Amino acid sequence: MSAHTLIQAIQQHGNSGTSIEPATTPIPMLMTDRGAWRLMLHANVFVANTQQQANSPRNRDAFFSTNWIMPMAQRSLGTNGHGGLLTLRTMFSLEPITVPDRNYPELFQQGETAYGNPIVDGQHPHDFFMEVAALYDLPLSLHTLLSFYGAPIGDPAIGPTAYPHRQSASEDPIAALGHHQQDSTHIAFNVLTGGLTYRIARIEFSGFHGGEPDEHRWAFQPSPNGHAIDSYSTRLTISPTPDLTGQYSIAHITSPEALYPGENQQRQTASVMYHHTFHSKAAAPAPTMSMPGMNMDDMPGMNMNSTQQGSAPHAPPPMSMVPDPRTDLATTFLWGRTRSLTDNSKENSYLAEALLRFASINYIWTRLENAGRSNELLLTPGSPLPPNFIETPIGHVAAYTLGYDHDLPFGRHILVAPGAQLTIYRTPELLRPTYGNTPTAETLFIRFRLR
Repeated sequence: MSAHTLIQAIQQHGNSGTSIEPATTPIPMLMTDRGAWRLMLHANVFVANTQQQANSPRNRDAFFSTNWIMPMAQRSLGTNGHGGLLTLRTMFSLEPITVPDRNYPELFQQGETAYGNPIVDGQHPHDFFMEVAALYDLPLSLHTLLSFYGAPIGDPAIGPTAYPHRQSASEDPIAALGHHQQDSTHIAFNVLTGGLTYRIARIEFSGFHGGEPDEHRWAFQPSPNGHAIDSYSTRLTISPTPDLTGQYSIAHITSPEALYPGENQQRQTASVMYHHTFHSKAAAPAPTMSMPGMNMDDMPGMNMNSTQQGSAPHAPPPMSMVPDPRTDLATTFLWGRTRSLTDNSKENSYLAEALLRFASINYIWTRLENAGRSNELLLTPGSPLPPNFIETPIGHVAAYTLGYDHDLPFGRHILVAPGAQLTIYRTPELLRPTYGNTPTAETLFIRFRLR
């Protein structure tokens, strides 16, 4: 499913929170109509084994699963939809049980806690409730849209689409190293967002609770400092063409890390995302045929795309029958920065991702990162913070990832893809005695996806 304009992409609400990818980005999902409601289901599951090659005891290995599922329902309100578009959306993850030891191995990763101690060389699982949200889009004119988002658990207006949900990272089972400078707020408490879109531009404002989730990941658990709305952010999104989207966001975040309860942060992000579909020259476009209630992916060679030309901007995008694209390219370029408002220390991270889907069923991707790290990485994994420990930047880690997987049908509605990826790291000087100069990580996995 894809769109043609920024407003249409917003109304699809197929990303995390209110973030936007380029309008042409496909969103694989099951879809049907039931009366006035359009029902959708989107899911991604990785079953993975990671082997790490670094100085002992950093070379940890593990078998785990990263996963999420997103049910969503949409309907127009009022007569002929003039009351706007209502979207109800949830996201769930079983990572609290499929990620053992409360974190999976990832060299040089840090952020949040496991068993009360700082996570070193590991990525924390997502909460069972990743999002519970209601969205309302009200058209003010043909080219103007007013939007509201409310979520007891959700994603405020910070950064681009979070890494588990963006197309350029869709085949990578491992978190980005810069997650906590870029998009770690994609699970936040008590989020309220308002946005105004005009043609190619959108401005949003969010209030939310800044504390990150604690380790009680099965319930609506407040952070150690409560659940009040104490943080705020603003984001400007520009989409000059259907293939291109850029954003800049800035946020004041109150006490995000449980281990440093008195430390507030300023976070800034900027990103550019690009997606383009290259159609086979031999396949001429098929006539558009609106097929409400039918999952076009049941039909070989077909997928779901929007053809909302001339329709009201607030109507759910109708589906059409088009040739299955042969090649897709999705890229993300992202900068994220956190600045401590206590001691003015700064950590920057830079990311470039690219995913090429070719011959319809093959995927090759790369992720290039340069991420600022702190002296927490000098701690022994699993150990508590030493008394009077002060976190300070220690250098930048470079990470270079290359991967491949291949789609195979698994029943009518599931694609399964066996795959592998290799990551090579370049260690900053102060961490070389601990990790070695060029540690590596190899990941074998099987990916399951609804279609």
